[in-house]
Amino acid sequence: MSYLEIILPFGIPNPALAKELLRQAQTPSLAKLTSFGRLRQHHQLNEFARLLPHEFCLYQDPFSTGNSKKQNIVLLDKEERFTSPETTHHSMSLKAATPKAGFWFTLSPVHIHIARDHLVMTDPQRLTISEHESRELFKIAHEICVELGHELVYGDAKNWFLRADEWSELRTSSLSAAAGHNMDIWIAEGEMARPWRKLQNEIQMAWHISLVNQAREENGQTPINSVWLHSGSAQVTPPNFLTGVKSLQSVLHDSNLKLSMQRIVIDDLNEPALNSDWGSWLAQLNQLEMTCFNPLWSALEKGEIKSINLVLSDTQQLALIECRPARFWQMWKKPTLAPLLTLAQANK
Repeated sequence: MSYLEIILPFGIPNPALAKELLRQAQTPSLAKLTSFGRLRQHHQLNEFARLLPHEFCLYQDPFSTGNSKKQNIVLLDKEERFTSPETTHHSMSLKAATPKAGFWFTLSPVHIHIARDHLVMTDPQRLTISEHESRELFKIAHEICVELGHELVYGDAKNWFLRADEWSELRTSSLSAAAGHNMDIWIAEGEMARPWRKLQNEIQMAWHISLVNQAREENGQTPINSVWLHSGSAQVTPPNFLTGVKSLQSVLHDSNLKLSMQRIVIDDLNEPALNSDWGSWLAQLNQLEMTCFNPLWSALEKGEIKSINLVLSDTQQLALIECRPARFWQMWKKPTLAPLLTLAQANK
């Protein structure tokens, strides 16, 4: 394999805690990858972008597929907020819910809580919802959608699919981009925002008195009190990347999977970072040393891979580091995680 791209969302730590987190990190192979690598490209996204930087990387593809020979610092249009990735048709295909013609969105049941002066969506990754609860809430939402002229299809407990052809121009936000933030800033916008809000409000009111939420509150669970519209698409667009450590291990060890280029997302740091759980973030990073960083460095040293593009992100940045084996004149250099600290401090 000549080239491998590893996308590590939230590989850039919180700037306020970065120095201490990286001091405690036990990741010598990651230190080698970053210390002997070179920063080739660096992107900054609008702080109110409707998708996270790694989502922008995966679906907008700001990096060329080859290895750039010059560092390219890019400041994206600060007025551009983009929209959530167009993944609903692909998600439907995975759930064996083949869509009819038209424009489809993913509709996700979520929990909204009241902050001091605005509404905030809890990270859906931390929302527990059973199949039974989801089916019961879906029945209520389905009836409302049909009354308002929309088709709603069940996918799984956390993902349903809504057809709304006339809403195709709505600008929506991904769940991860919106989680933990003011709903009013990230909610769908556009000419058809009013009918969407009407649908959302009617579902919210019906769920407020539902038996499902009454039972959840009695059990001390957070209510499932709203829905989030995102990821609208008009056709199936298969992703051009694999996901997870197991996919990486398969690519590294199965010669049949070794193509000229592979993109693999290692998303273990997403959930703790989105929830500011930096102790768990550190634990996950240290775990990735053995399952990800060490095998990658070993493959580089052995010449099994010529180069690795390591793409790191936080809530606003994308940084592409081209990683190659250490050259003879670099042997004196002690590997550190200083490049990650530099990136973290760039967002202060």
